Amino acid sequence: MTGSSVRIFAGLMLGLLAGAALAGSATGGTLLTVLQPVGKLWLDALTMTVVPLVFSLLVTGIVSAAESASVGRTAPRALMWFAILLIVVCVVSAALTTVALDLWPVSAEATSLRSLGGKPPDIASTGDWLANIIPTNPLKAASDTAMVPLVIFAVLFGFAVGSIEPDLRVSIQTFFRAVVQAMLVIVHWVLWIAPIGVLALAFSVGTRTGVSAAGALLQYIMLVVGSCLVTTLLAYFVAALLGRMSPFAFAQAALPAQVVAASTQSSLAALPAMIDAAGPLGAGRQEAGIVLPLAVSLFRAASAAANVTVAVYLAHLYGVVPGPGTLLTGALVAAAVSVAAVGLPAQVSFFAIIGPVCLAMGVPLNLLPLLLAIESIPDIFRTLGNVTADLAVTRVVGRRDADLS
Repeated sequence: MTGSSVRIFAGLMLGLLAGAALAGSATGGTLLTVLQPVGKLWLDALTMTVVPLVFSLLVTGIVSAAESASVGRTAPRALMWFAILLIVVCVVSAALTTVALDLWPVSAEATSLRSLGGKPPDIASTGDWLANIIPTNPLKAASDTAMVPLVIFAVLFGFAVGSIEPDLRVSIQTFFRAVVQAMLVIVHWVLWIAPIGVLALAFSVGTRTGVSAAGALLQYIMLVVGSCLVTTLLAYFVAALLGRMSPFAFAQAALPAQVVAASTQSSLAALPAMIDAAGPLGAGRQEAGIVLPLAVSLFRAASAAANVTVAVYLAHLYGVVPGPGTLLTGALVAAAVSVAAVGLPAQVSFFAIIGPVCLAMGVPLNLLPLLLAIESIPDIFRTLGNVTADLAVTRVVGRRDADLS
């Protein structure tokens, strides 16, 4: 854990324990009256950055991807596989998480956390969802945090910007990069006081559930880790089926990069080891030099799958079982906004990337700060899955390039 993660986790534990110890007492009631609005204000300050940050990141990410695709044939093929596999892993994650929660339902103690997030979400019908998928007023969609139409508009806008004159494209890119930097400054300010905000929210939880909330957090960790491990296994399957490489040989080639990924929790730190793995993977170093930097920036397969798991878990916690249409919505939004995580610290991306998925599925965001406090454990497996999937795509694209040359 980093120093910041330790402080946030300490705030979580202190809030839960203090809330449980003072539940029902006059002192606890007084503290709850003070801390509840503090927690809400902190969460609102963090939430207000989601829409401008995600929209700006999506636009700049799509423009960069379009520029990469305009040069050579390796990058377009890699981007095609990124898109296909992101959607596949997100859909698989949504389905498997739903099955897992049917077999292992959210506990009765955990359901008491619902009061922290307000009323259960209203799930729109498939007809209503399709009728509102294209925003007639993008500004209204942004003000209503209607993430599905907003994401669609951002993707279309990004591709359109990538097609205009270079000097105009650079101006728009510069503007949205400036918006990203400004939002990140605000987010860092808010996260600087995260231990206080998490403590305030956790105190409210502790007064309602006591330490039994720990069981809900443990279930969350196991579900997210399971989702990341499934994505890792799918990467082996992709390398074997599409890359025509034996799982054992792929495992040998991927192991050094996986060790770096698990120890550093950073795909970027594992990039040199991934490039060294190009030879054992049977991919050309030139192709790997194109695919892997793109993959580290744009292809976070395990993270996208885990984000869907978070949203589905929270939906079940609020007593709503999403239907196939809602699950597909969450999966598609998770695949799209995962592109927007380029270069973001884990704590920042946790809100910026999971928030839109939850909003698209109608799930309140109020419990995300508590989950952030224990994210260091799942983050190990997120990075492991991301790096393994990057290497699998490198094998697929590199092999196909070799076959075509």
